[in-house]
Amino acid sequence: MTTTGSPHPATADGRSPLVLLAEDDADVRETTQLLLLRRGWRVTPTVDGVDALAAVDLEMPDIAVVDVAMPRLNGLDLTARLTALGVPVVLLTARSLAVDEVQGLAAGADDYVTKPFDADVLSARLQAVLRRRRGPAQQVVTVGDVRIDVAGRRVVRGGVAVPLSAVEFRVLEALLRNRGAVLSREQVVAMAWDSTWQDPRIVDTNIQRLRRKLGADVIETVRGFGYRIEVAPS
Repeated sequence: MTTTGSPHPATADGRSPLVLLAEDDADVRETTQLLLLRRGWRVTPTVDGVDALAAVDLEMPDIAVVDVAMPRLNGLDLTARLTALGVPVVLLTARSLAVDEVQGLAAGADDYVTKPFDADVLSARLQAVLRRRRGPAQQVVTVGDVRIDVAGRRVVRGGVAVPLSAVEFRVLEALLRNRGAVLSREQVVAMAWDSTWQDPRIVDTNIQRLRRKLGADVIETVRGFGYRIEVAPS
């Protein structure tokens, strides 16, 4: 793994993106974590798929780097679970057979990097995946007669501007950036408040406020799991 330096990544709101790193080899895990930290990423290191899913419950990552061969829950199964939550995945493996790459992409992975890898290449691949995920067509979305400009932080309903508080918009944005996936209250807290100490019931309060302003059918409640928004890019 080499290093030559590359531009630091950032999310649309200027934060350093959080990488979920699932790698059972301690040396590779520690080295990869260090190299990503040096390039401006935040990193949550985990030792296998089960550990990775537990970490997701505490804080939703922006992207995941997943080793294919892991105990307890292998990388392909973990990839399927993460992509179902709306988390983009770059697979990391020592294998180089075409069939492994095909299986990884079929499981939902966005990209594939083989070991040994160049650290700048891995960082660039991660940034490329995030850019594709938040492309121009995904910055403005519609739900019924509600139009949300994520980048411009503006909401219009039926042609009329709807004022939202900063917290309300962050809750809405968390759901939008994971549209189609069900987020638990704890996951929304981790993304909207960038912490886990808030009482999860504060999410319910802000969801109620958003429904009053945007309409009762904009945010779906999935009983026993959390909340979801289904939207169409516009």
